[in-house]
Amino acid sequence: MLEKYESEFERFISVEMIQDPAHDLNHVLRVVQTARKLCQKEQADLLIVLPAAYLHDCFTFPKNHPERASSSAVAAEKADQFLRSINYPVEKLKAIKHAIIAHSFSAGIKPTTIEAQIVQDADRLDALGAIGVSRCLQVSSSFGASLYHSEDPYAKHRGLDDKSFTLDHFQVKLFKLAEQMHTSSAKQEAARRVQFMKLYIQQLGSEM
Repeated sequence: MLEKYESEFERFISVEMIQDPAHDLNHVLRVVQTARKLCQKEQADLLIVLPAAYLHDCFTFPKNHPERASSSAVAAEKADQFLRSINYPVEKLKAIKHAIIAHSFSAGIKPTTIEAQIVQDADRLDALGAIGVSRCLQVSSSFGASLYHSEDPYAKHRGLDDKSFTLDHFQVKLFKLAEQMHTSSAKQEAARRVQFMKLYIQQLGSEM
């Protein structure tokens, strides 16, 4: 059943999604791939998980926009209208909307279903590991952050400032994501990816 919809999902986000270096079509496709795997392991409803994963970033306010935290709510409404237009099963729409709204870190909404937990976990896993390091560098470069503080790179004697120093973002946000995973499968994968990130930081330190 889903096969006939997936090309519609991808076509919609290709046109409607506002892309930036860390939130592009490849990000969405990775989230979809991860969500599909988690769904199988956790025995969740793929008819909810897959469209939510495809459409979770179909709308976003710019990074520094005052309404950035409401991006996922706007995306959920936009996704709902689109899904109705292609006659997607209406009984799945409420759960899909919740999964989209709850995926956002800045929205601060707790996912209350296993499907919403999977979408949030899949999106946050994409901020970890080698992909996570790469995306972090892309975003930091886009607003002119330095890689690290020259005198105190690990913020042992200063406050963390991830707007100015890329390396600070690992402590400010990224490592915390691993602790917030919901599903057992995502927790295992997050631990593996964080281990790589710590090795990256260790190697970076040896080269400074």
